Amino acid sequence: MFHKSKRKTPPTQAELRQRVRRRMTLRGVLAFFVVLTMIRAAFMHRFENIFVCVLALILLALPSIIEKQLAIDIPPLMEGIIYCFIYAAEILGEINSFYTIIPGWDTMLHTLNGFLAAAVGLSMVILLNDNEKVVFDLSPFFLALLAFCFSMTIGVLWEFFEFFMDSFFGMDMQKDTVVHAIHSVTLDPTRTNQVVTISGITDTAVNGESLGLGGYLDIGIIDTMKDLFVNFLGALVFSVSGYFYARSRGKKKSPALNFVPTRKTPEQDYLQQAQEEEQP
Repeated sequence: MFHKSKRKTPPTQAELRQRVRRRMTLRGVLAFFVVLTMIRAAFMHRFENIFVCVLALILLALPSIIEKQLAIDIPPLMEGIIYCFIYAAEILGEINSFYTIIPGWDTMLHTLNGFLAAAVGLSMVILLNDNEKVVFDLSPFFLALLAFCFSMTIGVLWEFFEFFMDSFFGMDMQKDTVVHAIHSVTLDPTRTNQVVTISGITDTAVNGESLGLGGYLDIGIIDTMKDLFVNFLGALVFSVSGYFYARSRGKKKSPALNFVPTRKTPEQDYLQQAQEEEQP
């Protein structure tokens, strides 16, 4: 069974100062570029991009707010990846069109999202387990399974959101894919549920006008399944690591060690102490 692990040794003041500087520098640099992007969007009258920039600034501030409100310590590596993920998804992906310019950008982010969501799922149970009022006495396998299921649930809910936005607001969050063959029972003239295959498709015409795609346009389903599959891979990788983390009760080195927050008391809020010392 997984029980509470021993609290980590407090870092030295020099380590704390260095950690605070790194955190503030990374978040500050990314926030600076977000503000520049927002100013450019204002000059171009791209108000939807201004909204995305405001959302990105709010998301960049969330880790510190969550740390303070929940009295937890987010590992530096996890926090840095979260900052970079927000910038890559909102600013580079949405505003700078990396989703369409760079092949695999969306796939990379969905894989990382699956990994991070599994880390959040595992962390939630472990942090609850640190609460004297709520104790989860789960085996390492079920902890890993819970983290995996939590990540997949987040992935599915996100695809629901994309479908909703595409259907009701005319967006294209579920990106289309050009294919050269289709298989459908809808094309069966006998209506006997026989699959009809059309292969070697080189063009698609709508209302007599060629779209010039070089094939048939699949509307979102391939993109959705690909996103769920890479989310599955990211969740699986972390869940395996989380299993070994839970089995050793956090004592042995594991990649999951860098992605599981720890609870702290005000006396153990070392980062807050270092930040106060940094102030004149």
